[in-house]
Amino acid sequence: MNDFDNAHLIYLIVLGVAVVFWFVASNRNSLGKTMQYAVIWGLIFIGVLAGIGLWEDIRRTVIPSQSVYSGGVIELPRAPDGHYYLQAEVNGTSIRFVVDTGASQIVLSQADAAAVGLKPDTLNYFGTASTANGIVRTAPVRLDSFAVGDMRDANLRAVVNEGDLGDSLLGMTYLQRFSNIQIADGRLVLTR
Repeated sequence: MNDFDNAHLIYLIVLGVAVVFWFVASNRNSLGKTMQYAVIWGLIFIGVLAGIGLWEDIRRTVIPSQSVYSGGVIELPRAPDGHYYLQAEVNGTSIRFVVDTGASQIVLSQADAAAVGLKPDTLNYFGTASTANGIVRTAPVRLDSFAVGDMRDANLRAVVNEGDLGDSLLGMTYLQRFSNIQIADGRLVLTR
């Protein structure tokens, strides 16, 4: 700590001691009850701090996440926005996909394409795709590896979207690799 921090710390300690003395002096007639309330508020404060510190662990427990089971089963919970998201390792990089039965192919955003080692600026965008936002140009690519848990695929065809695309799309060319696709109870279950 430097001198400026030490001065602030000393000031806060003196201020805290003054507040505690004022509190005790003004409530000396009912000090027992006042101390009970002070302890309760102190425990509430400590509980809030603990909740903030453990928020990521609590969130992972309360909000379900993607599960991959042996035997080729992937279970995806419905996200608060109503979509199903699948996390996959593409060319060794973790990419989040929106499961989209309306998309015919695996569609990578510009950012995700760059993250998996493709160079979006050098691709040949000669294909087109009809989207809700109109026609966009696409570039065909090959993905060396695509893995979800212990399920691994190689040399997959995909396209890179030249337009603005928030999340990459997992379309039917990948989904057709599953023998059963089921949506029930807020979960999407893919079975190979």
